[in-house]
Amino acid sequence: MLAFLNYPNWISPIIIPGLPFHWYGLMYLFAFGTTYLLFKYQVKKDQLKISDDDTVNLFFWTILGLIIGARIFSTLVYDTSGLYWKKPWLIFWPFNSEMKMVGLQGMSYHGGLIGALAGLIIYVKSKKLSFFQIADLLVAGIPLGYTFGRLGNFINGELWGRVTSISWGMIFPYAPRMSTESTIVRTLAEKTGISYKGLNAINLPRHPSQLYEAFFEGIFLWIVIWFIFRKRKAFDGFLLAIYLIGYGIIRFFIEYFREPDRDLGFIFFNFSMGQILCVLMIILGIAILFIAKFYKGKTPLESESNNRKNPSKRKIQKRINKT
Repeated sequence: MLAFLNYPNWISPIIIPGLPFHWYGLMYLFAFGTTYLLFKYQVKKDQLKISDDDTVNLFFWTILGLIIGARIFSTLVYDTSGLYWKKPWLIFWPFNSEMKMVGLQGMSYHGGLIGALAGLIIYVKSKKLSFFQIADLLVAGIPLGYTFGRLGNFINGELWGRVTSISWGMIFPYAPRMSTESTIVRTLAEKTGISYKGLNAINLPRHPSQLYEAFFEGIFLWIVIWFIFRKRKAFDGFLLAIYLIGYGIIRFFIEYFREPDRDLGFIFFNFSMGQILCVLMIILGIAILFIAKFYKGKTPLESESNNRKNPSKRKIQKRINKT
């Protein structure tokens, strides 16, 4: 009896054959759309003073920063060939050597995070809005949107996990084959019922780590932030800190099930690049927790309902706005 799952052969990364429309790109649209709708829900529910135009512009600059950061990080940090350092114009070149549209293949989460934060900071500073309050509104919905991104990775059959003998281990068609000369490979093959006799290399089952990430970094983290911490938020910036710390911790442990990047491998002892960046992410989240608490106070987007309930505060705010 086979003790593994085969990657579904009916799944294809291409939506319409012959056209450059892939499920991965569509999943990005689902991710951005989900975050946008949850952002709008909070603005309406809390009666925050932010216009539809500001919301659209806010998302434009944040998403632009995300794409730029994710692509630059993926090509300059994770690609060790040196190609993009020698030819930086290829970073955002969507065609292959045969001039066929292939899109921007390869995006880094941590680079996207840095780029998104940069885009957000630039916009809120230009509009004199509260960075921490806007960031809290965004991260309350981002994990649920992020779920679609990891599902896109699964549909692409990429970012697979490490070799395993668990019953839900999956054989990914594009994963590298392993030499049968290795005792460990032969042992795992026997455990999972894979025949290796007469073969020089075989494809072994791996953890479906994309699905682990979709659930824990996506759905689970969103439930924790949306239903638990959002209602108990003590000050602006609190949810941003919880998101950074929560994602960092979850991703750090899931990295033990995910195959390290082929070009980089393990960076420090048995830690991958993703784990090192997650540690930095956790440290940043802790720092923001203290910084945001230090600057705790009234924010520019205080709800209209609170102003109506506290007319004296409304008068004070008007005086502040005049000065």
